Amino acid sequence: MALTIKENNGIFLVEGTINSTTVKQFKNHLEFLLLYSKALTINIDGVKAIDENGMKTLRALHTSALVYNKTFEVVGYGCKAIYDDFQYHHAA
Repeated sequence: MALTIKENNGIFLVEGTINSTTVKQFKNHLEFLLLYSKALTINIDGVKAIDENGMKTLRALHTSALVYNKTFEVVGYGCKAIYDDFQYHHAA
């Protein structure tokens, strides 16, 4: 399934599947947005699945945001699992 990213009132709506096929596009787009903004919020309500490649990319974006003192938020259905993953890998 193709991945689409649309902006709505400063929140980026992600739809599709974040996997090895789509992760490069996803990473490039979000890195650009994070680089040129103070904060980045993505809504994952429209995401059907995230594989390990997608989670690795989300972790890398989260780490980049911390390093550059920017806000990176993931909202929507499933965000608690992503938040827990960030906390687990940050503690390790």
